[in-house]
Amino acid sequence: MDSIIEKYQLFIDLLPLLMTGLWMTFKVSMFAIIIGSLLGFFLGILRTLNNKIITNIIGLYLHIFRGTPYLVQLYLIYFVLPSFDVEFLKFDSFTAAIVSLSLYTSSYVTEIVTAAINAVPKGQSEGARSVGMSKIQSLYHIVVPQALKLSIPPMSGVYVIIIKSTALLSVIGISELTRQGENAILRLPGNLMFIYFVIALMYFIYCYPVLRFSAWAEKRYGSIGVDPE
Repeated sequence: MDSIIEKYQLFIDLLPLLMTGLWMTFKVSMFAIIIGSLLGFFLGILRTLNNKIITNIIGLYLHIFRGTPYLVQLYLIYFVLPSFDVEFLKFDSFTAAIVSLSLYTSSYVTEIVTAAINAVPKGQSEGARSVGMSKIQSLYHIVVPQALKLSIPPMSGVYVIIIKSTALLSVIGISELTRQGENAILRLPGNLMFIYFVIALMYFIYCYPVLRFSAWAEKRYGSIGVDPE
């Protein structure tokens, strides 16, 4: 009983510090998810327009950001780019975190949006063109709304990956959840396992609603023609 009370008191003492880290994790991940999703959505549409030059450029972009570890990308953006002595490439740690994580997010969203648009039957756009719509109009009014339904479930999974990737931001001095937990361990080295357990629990509490949303979206929007009740 005394041990339980002791751990409870330790949890209460740690909570303000870890909540500060969780708030930073939330801010960075939300910025990255919003910016990365918008950029990825735009690139995904461009990639389906069958322009060879644009498709190759976007393909190279995806190979770079999906084919290299996120930690390497973070180091390049925070440490290497400033060495070129170009003012707008000199990021503080918070900006570097958002820029790197947004680009990383966009690479996955681009693939998802491209696949979703290609999954919409070609007869849909052909039917739209037959009634006088331009290619852009058919894309905007017919294809993209259906593709959005297909893209929601896999994007939810990507967002969970992005949230967990924020743990790497401690290497550039961002005081997110993992970094604050490490600070707590330095102060209380005898409680290492308990502190890591609390950190893992807080990540789970943050990610669980996203995972549940993904499961719900899979049932509700997982295929074309499934309309909301």
